[in-house]
Parts: sequence; C-alpha cells; structure tokens
Amino acid sequence: MVVQDSTDPGDARVGVRLEPFLHQVGGHLSVMKYDEHTVCKPLISREQRFYESLPLAMKRFTPQYKGTITVHLQKDSRGHLSLVATPLKENRGPFKVSTESAAVAIWQTLQQTTGGSGGAHPLAQWQLAHSLEESPAALLRSEFHLNTPVSSLVEDAKGNQAERRSFNPWGLQCHQAHLSRLRTEYPENQRHRFLLLENVVSQYKHPCILDLKMGTRQHGDDASEEKKARHMRKCAQSTSACLGVRICGMQVYQVDKKHFLCKDKYYGRKLSVEGFRQALHQFLHDGTRLRTELLEPIQHQLRALLSVIRSQSSYRFYSSSLLIIYDGQELPERTPGGLPPQEAPQTAHGSPSGGLTKVDIRMIDFAHTTYKGSWNEHTTYDGPDSGYIFGLENLIQILQDIQEGE
Repeated sequence: MVVQDSTDPGDARVGVRLEPFLHQVGGHLSVMKYDEHTVCKPLISREQRFYESLPLAMKRFTPQYKGTITVHLQKDSRGHLSLVATPLKENRGPFKVSTESAAVAIWQTLQQTTGGSGGAHPLAQWQLAHSLEESPAALLRSEFHLNTPVSSLVEDAKGNQAERRSFNPWGLQCHQAHLSRLRTEYPENQRHRFLLLENVVSQYKHPCILDLKMGTRQHGDDASEEKKARHMRKCAQSTSACLGVRICGMQVYQVDKKHFLCKDKYYGRKLSVEGFRQALHQFLHDGTRLRTELLEPIQHQLRALLSVIRSQSSYRFYSSSLLIIYDGQELPERTPGGLPPQEAPQTAHGSPSGGLTKVDIRMIDFAHTTYKGSWNEHTTYDGPDSGYIFGLENLIQILQDIQEGE
C-alpha cells in the first residue's frame, strides 16, 4: 500500500507499507514483501558488501540486489503497527509507487473479508497481529477459518500435524518477533536500513521451497565463544556434521489436498541421514506422485553451482542457506520452442516428453560470509569452501540415489 510518510512534516515523499513475505520458510530475520517482484530484509553491512562485490559467476545463483531503503514503524489510531519503507535521504526527487502495483492491490484486498465465509482475509488476520497486546505465542495459537484456495498444513518436529493455515507460519512468526523487538528497543520513528532483493518465487503459482543450511560450520569469525559453542553443538547433533547440509525449512504443495505441507528448522535438526533422504523425497512428492521430472534439472543446477563454488578461492559461506524452488502447479507440456526464454531463464530439460521443467537454485543469507579483500576481515582463508562443497556433493548424491530408486 502506498502511504504518506508522516514522520517528517516537511517531507512530501510517499512510502510503501510493507507486508509479511508469506513464503519465508526459514531463517530468523523477518523478510518483507515490498512489491510483487521485490522483498526486503534488515540490512547487515557484511551482507550488503557481499552483494555489492558479488563475483560474476555467482550472480545466477543469488537473488538480484536492488539497493537499500529506510524503514520505520508506524502506528495507526487503533494501535496497529506497520512497517513503512521510504527512500534514503540522499536519494533526490520524489519517491512514488504506481497505484496499480501488486502491493497496493494486495493491501486493498486486506481491507476486505472473503465472500461468504465470514472470516477475515489472511492478510487481515496479519494486520490484527500488529495489535500491541498480541504476542508471538498468541499469534501461533490463533486459529484461521478462511475461504481461500490454498492452505498449509504444519507438521512439528515429530511429524504431528498441527492446525491448517492459509500461509506458511514461519515467516509470520519472524515478522511478529521483529515488530516486537523494534517496538520495545527503538522509538517509533527510528529509521532502519533494509536491503532490497529480488523475490525469487514471484513467478511461481504454488512455490515449493526447500531451505538448506549449507556447510559443516555455521558460526562466523566474529561469533562470541558462547555463540560459537552453540552453533558447533547444533552442527554436531544434526546432518550438518556428517552431510554438510541440513534442512532449515520447507513447504511443498500437495495437489490432492490443495495445501502446502510445511516443516521448520526444528524438524530439520532432528533428522538422521536416512531421515534427510526421506525429507528430500517428500519435498519432491506432490501428494500423488514423485515429481521425477525435477530430479535431473535440480542436479544439473547443483553441479553448475558446485563448479562455481570450487572456483571461489578464499570465500567461506558460513551460515548461508541454499534454496531449491519449483512450482507445485505443474505446467502444461510444451516443446522447447514453445516457451519464450525470458519466461524461464533458469530452465533445464527434465520432462520425459521433451518439455521444460522450471527449477531454481539460489544462495541466500550472507551475513557471515567472508572472503579475501572484504572490509575489516582479520581472518582470511585459502582455497574454496570445503564444507559447502562437501554439502553440495552429498546433496547431489542423495538426489541421484532417489532418481535411481535406491
């Protein structure tokens, strides 16, 4: 939604009210939706510098970096909190957003209720969560009765099914925690810097997303001894140690039930090697069949990424994640010439009938990435990131085993 930024009476710039990004499946920082093709997240200097000096070979495997914005809390007359984005002070000229943007359309939909159901739209439920008396725990206990075409079914770490929701609850939990922290630690009009990044799932109707924490080490060089010990313990007790990869979150569309099956990082931490393999199998299963046509395109892109990582000397991608993305809504079979290249830039041949299957592999979260020449680095490394490579090699092998029916 386009709003007037009222924190400075002499400033006529127009801001954008941010919305929760409803397809966030992992991480602890809140990711917000800026517009249909752009998300934003709290700015961490090390991550910004990484995007600004990104090696050319890695660009196809990372979200496009779109710059920075400032964000502040805004409270309405009912006490509801919102995050509003405005341009940086050094950006000259008016800051305007088209009234026909998808963000505006979604915000207008937020104000309405679903026809015939009597329940609020899911984004309206999100707005109610901005109330000052709402806590993250209360939000997670809320029940939703929505007349929406797609819902999600959440499973806990033991595989027990919790209530059905119209969205993946993880991102909303991160958002509410972030709002609470901003409200208690900063003045209402305090400006915060956010990164603008490509929304890598905007082209998918039902985005199936697997968030993988890569590498055998998760703590950064600047971690305290307590934090270092905590991360080392998590790695030792999970598949991070033996495979170099663990599941940090997942949503997979079930075509038979028309909902997303969601799992979080606590589920991923408890998996054995066999459990990890079964989880990958589940990620590729739509509730009726295994999407075997996805296996070759995913492996193809992972091998391409592996080649790129092997060539990045001194880089260590500590605590970064890797997203595997595909559409839960199967596309009609089309010949290679029947799909314009601009509609599927990362497409790979995977369909037995010669059609095209769209998958995406993206690296994200570089707050602890280090490399030679990066600012204020006291520790440098030689050669590529062996822990990340170890994880990629095992991931490719497990997918190959699934493909071969082992």
